[in-house]
Amino acid sequence: MATIVAVRDADDPRLADFLALTDVRLRKSLESAHGLFVAEGEKVIRRAVAAGYPPRSLLISERKLASVTDLLDAYAAPAYVVPDEVAEHVTGFHVHRGVLASMARLPARDVSDVLADPRRVVVIEGIVDHANVDGRMQRAGPVRRIVVLEDIVDHGNVGGIFRCAAALGVDAVILSPRCADPLYRRAVKVSMGAVFAIPYARMTDWYCGLAELREAGFRLLALTPDQSAVPIDTVAMGERAALMLGTEGDGLSSRWRHEADEAVCIPMAPGAMAAGVDSLNVVAAAAVACYSFAGNGVPAVIARDSPDSPDSRASRDSPGSSCRM
Repeated sequence: MATIVAVRDADDPRLADFLALTDVRLRKSLESAHGLFVAEGEKVIRRAVAAGYPPRSLLISERKLASVTDLLDAYAAPAYVVPDEVAEHVTGFHVHRGVLASMARLPARDVSDVLADPRRVVVIEGIVDHANVDGRMQRAGPVRRIVVLEDIVDHGNVGGIFRCAAALGVDAVILSPRCADPLYRRAVKVSMGAVFAIPYARMTDWYCGLAELREAGFRLLALTPDQSAVPIDTVAMGERAALMLGTEGDGLSSRWRHEADEAVCIPMAPGAMAAGVDSLNVVAAAAVACYSFAGNGVPAVIARDSPDSPDSRASRDSPGSSCRM
């Protein structure tokens, strides 16, 4: 059970975990130094705890206290109850959801560890025939579909992509070194806690990071607005496939586009193209692409002149690339 502590002073050092939540630079420094992140709202807090993140403390507005008694009963952490004006002064914004939690981060996972994760088993409800249950259960197996983000620095976009990936059946998300933190408060909030529902890892090496995915057997698909690319709903994915998404505006870097096995696109309506609407924002593109990508189990068909042919693979892995696993 939480220990309820009334706090009236915005400068009370016990509230330090919640200081200046809108100051990105300060929060990056503070959260990294103390190994924490902040979850906002009851639903997100419950999802974080269910995913194994231990709460350090809670910040609750006085008006919200009566409605979160079950939350207080469940977690053994100090709960600082404050007036609305104190909460706003400390955090830098109006805490309209009325409850925040400082959560301890878990150890960061390696890319290889995430790629080796078994997929989740599907739970089927309401089937009483034992033979049907056995036949329809999805056995835990290797990660098959991943999304790879390159240099997406907007926390809201990262959170939105995680929500799309988790909702549409992607097995894991891999981040380039410069991507925004999925556990930053805005990313967690936009994802509605989906960042806790899907495994993820951050590359340590942008230049050679894709080589590890290829070594693990992933076919690399670069999502591009170029309408001459293969429509994503027709491409042969193979047993393991990685969908690469680039930052808003510039998209994927030239190196990552070159490293890809195939460029894929979301076909735009001809009328939209004529009007100058030639692409979707990265979150909308992620939603459409993940819908086609995550459920596509068509075996790869490798033609002599395909991007995945031995000659092209040798070219990508030539000594000039300097990437060896």
